[in-house]
Amino acid sequence: MKSVRRLTVPVVALTALVLAACDGGGGSREGIWAAGSSTVFPFTTRVAENFSRANDFAMPRVESLGTGGGIKAFCAGIGPATPDIANASRRMKASEFDECARNGVTDILEIKIGYDGLVVAVARSGADYDFQASDFYLGFAKSVPGPNGEFVANPNVTWSQVRPGLPDVRILAYGPPPTSGTRDSWLELGMTPSAEAVPALATLAESDEDAFETRAHTLREDGLWVDSGENDNAIVQTLTRTPGSLGVFGYSFLEQNSDSVKAATVNGVAPNFETIASGDYPISRSMYVYVKKAHIGVTPGLDLFVTEYLSDAASGRGGYLQDRGLVPLPAPELEAQRQAVRARTPMVRPEE
Repeated sequence: MKSVRRLTVPVVALTALVLAACDGGGGSREGIWAAGSSTVFPFTTRVAENFSRANDFAMPRVESLGTGGGIKAFCAGIGPATPDIANASRRMKASEFDECARNGVTDILEIKIGYDGLVVAVARSGADYDFQASDFYLGFAKSVPGPNGEFVANPNVTWSQVRPGLPDVRILAYGPPPTSGTRDSWLELGMTPSAEAVPALATLAESDEDAFETRAHTLREDGLWVDSGENDNAIVQTLTRTPGSLGVFGYSFLEQNSDSVKAATVNGVAPNFETIASGDYPISRSMYVYVKKAHIGVTPGLDLFVTEYLSDAASGRGGYLQDRGLVPLPAPELEAQRQAVRARTPMVRPEE
């Protein structure tokens, strides 16, 4: 979708003054600024490239800080010293929403842009994996139930120890760090249901939900799970250099690197466009961008950028973001997102 709008010098000057006023005199900037999820980064970058080619505005600045880092910067205040957009591979948390409000960031537009799946991948030359039930918990948790029912340091060092039938390969996984939305999604969609498949953990979940979450979400610290930073491409490269190792990252990176890595199945389901869109693949999630309503009409081109993001050419089925690995929303859901943006409907406080 191509649209050109030129701002005259007086309008640009006025815009700078308004932003500076919002920022308490902290200066001004040209161009849109988006920061956050490494998984959403390639999608927003592609939109920025198309937007810049089609419009007479500065090239948007897109930073990969992780979902948590991007939302923290976004919530720091209003004005040019803070991003217009936060990219997120999970929903904003209630605590983050409250932090935004404390800093004067209200009337936030929450925009779902599509779906992604988390994959557990290995180099193409590596063994094939079909992970089931309790495998993730017994492989990656810091502590597991011991023979006497007490929790002990995870003794499993090969996948065949986790479950007969899995490859007799040393457990070693490279995954997202705590600041990443991918890490949050992994804990909720991968580790939690896997822990619930362990009888002792299922009992704990009923008696003490907080204790269960601590057990389920605390990953091992003995070197067999490695936090690998916000660059998912670096994990892909590590898999090809470290035989037998696994990597946890977004489906889009699998799509872009299918010549060098392959994905494990989960409960017998392989991650692909159809299984993620239908929800049949167990580790599927929604992708978001958050936009400051206060910056629309102030940051040059921000409204047109959001329109481009939700266009059929970008986010529709067969759009250029699908080529990057984004699984598009169904047409009615995409139209609902557009209507909410047109109406400038702010998000409500998340429940958690």
